[in-house]
Amino acid sequence: MTKKRVALIFGGNSSEHDVSKRSAQNFYNAIEATDKYEIIVFAIAQNGFFLDTESSKKILALEDEQPIVDAFMKTVDTSDPLARIHALKSAGDFDIFFPVVHGNLGEDGTLQGLFKLLDKPYVGAPLRGHAVSFDKALTKELLTVNGIRNTKYIVVDPESANNWSWDKIVAELGNIVFVKAANQGSSVGISRVTNAEEYTEALSDSFQYDYKVLIEEAVNGARELEVGVIGNDQPLVSEIGAHTVPNQGSGDGWYDYNNKFVDNSAVHFEIPAQLSPEVTKEVKQMALDAYKVLNLRGEARMDFLLDENNVPYLGEPNTLPGFTNMSLFKRLWDYSDINNAKLVDMLIDYGFEDFAQNKKLSYSFVSLGEEKIGKFN
Repeated sequence: MTKKRVALIFGGNSSEHDVSKRSAQNFYNAIEATDKYEIIVFAIAQNGFFLDTESSKKILALEDEQPIVDAFMKTVDTSDPLARIHALKSAGDFDIFFPVVHGNLGEDGTLQGLFKLLDKPYVGAPLRGHAVSFDKALTKELLTVNGIRNTKYIVVDPESANNWSWDKIVAELGNIVFVKAANQGSSVGISRVTNAEEYTEALSDSFQYDYKVLIEEAVNGARELEVGVIGNDQPLVSEIGAHTVPNQGSGDGWYDYNNKFVDNSAVHFEIPAQLSPEVTKEVKQMALDAYKVLNLRGEARMDFLLDENNVPYLGEPNTLPGFTNMSLFKRLWDYSDINNAKLVDMLIDYGFEDFAQNKKLSYSFVSLGEEKIGKFN
């Protein structure tokens, strides 16, 4: 039987570029372990250009990236308006895209728009699901309207931020808040704030990454929970995982970029999370409800905060969850008796299924014919 050809795309121009490479390595190994697919790899360099497959293989193997990119760019006609994606032609045709591009391009809907334009199946959520979920403010608005509990928040832009002094923030949200760039991932552009000076610095930092910033109340005594969700119309939910960092209970520590991707030796993981049956049921149901409300397909990770009274708050979705050796999403499915090879096989099947389902939708139109314009007085 002819193997389906899977185009694994990784890298990108976000701060999570290197994280994407590590995730892609694990996904590559998992796809290979199924013995069902031929894998073609495409790296997206930090300058936004797709690289040819041979160059991409070297980068996936963690060879020094910059000389590889420099050599490739010498072969590119940058005057070609399609130069950034021209390398996609280098491997012939393929059957499905498997994006592993965290942050910009991969999780904001950009790549999914390209896949749709090329009329190809792909793994994961559609453009609108990614775009809405990547915007923390839009996500919270949808969650709130649909009755899915999340933390209290304020949204500001560079102009309206002047109306929100630290004293006003404290009165509205409390004396510990998190300031977040609305469209960023993996704790980039996020600050924990406890005073006016930190507040000013945090706004300045977040506005480097987006012109829309979320100011969010802190949860007292928070435990952080993660839940994996996979599937389309009838999604599956994983066991719940929990993680804590030193001083998190007092509010001084939190699960930041360093803890996620650089050094999590001080992080305590718990799978399954030790929760009451009632809280476990509520968290899983909230995850499923949010998955559907946000129009997600294929895969996602839902992050929660559990307060000192064991009340869960949905933090945010991650539409292309990390799959590094440090990623809890990967471990959650292992514990849920779905190993890596089975997981990627299911994700690829979901991609084909969603593509076939969308093909049934009608995009027919009625021809306008000859224009007959009314009279103007």
